[in-house]
Amino acid sequence: MVAEPASAGARVCPICQKPTDSAFKPFCSKRCADIDLSRWLKGVYVVPGEAAVDDEAPDLPEKDDGQP
Repeated sequence: MVAEPASAGARVCPICQKPTDSAFKPFCSKRCADIDLSRWLKGVYVVPGEAAVDDEAPDLPEKDDGQP
């Protein structure tokens, strides 16, 4: 795994700013790719947009227990 040479216009890792490695683009290493994935999974990064509807607690019909 050879990192791309640092030259004008060369891409850098968004995590540590080192030159990217073609095997881990757009990152420089598996470590930085894993850091980025962890940030997504923990909710550090958020894609802007409207709030999603919470589908985990669906509206259930009320039980009819015979009481007025």
